[in-house]
Amino acid sequence: MNIILASASPRRQQLLGKLIKDFKILVSNFDESSVKFNGNPCDYVCILAEEKAKDVLQKVNEDTLIIGCDTIVFFNGHVLGKPKNEKEAFSMLKMLSNNVHYVYSSIVIINSVTKDVKKSCICTEVKFMDLHEELIKDYVKSGEPFDKAGAYGIQDKGAIFVEGINGCYYNVMGLSVNKLYLMLKEMGVNL
Repeated sequence: MNIILASASPRRQQLLGKLIKDFKILVSNFDESSVKFNGNPCDYVCILAEEKAKDVLQKVNEDTLIIGCDTIVFFNGHVLGKPKNEKEAFSMLKMLSNNVHYVYSSIVIINSVTKDVKKSCICTEVKFMDLHEELIKDYVKSGEPFDKAGAYGIQDKGAIFVEGINGCYYNVMGLSVNKLYLMLKEMGVNL
């Protein structure tokens, strides 16, 4: 059975590669801004991931499992996605400084033949140290925050901000390897 990852994220591609060597990447064109936040972060990321997978499903005509994913940072009732500019990146990191936030990621797998759908939402608690303004400015100037929810990457230089986590580390990167493994097994993939 073919497997398609509906994501342009290099981190998700790397993490999926820990489980499966032979998969394709077909990036979804779904407009994420068309989904309004309903107050529930799990529902929100699951809807986004499912819509991405459905978008790719329309482009597939073979026996395939399509994996859609999404990740957000949730803090004080607000969704922090990818920052649009330096000012927004700085603002997000300043907000997260010396606070606990939650990273929600979803995985949705659709079987193109049976139309079976498996969904999962994973939450990880992350505690940041107190970030001084110069540290934030230097990090923003590095360019690293701009393709990452919450304006940081735990797997890169952003790791220095993290005092601790409660939950799955890989979830903070954007794809829980453990949860994906279990979901693929449920869908009959021999790993």
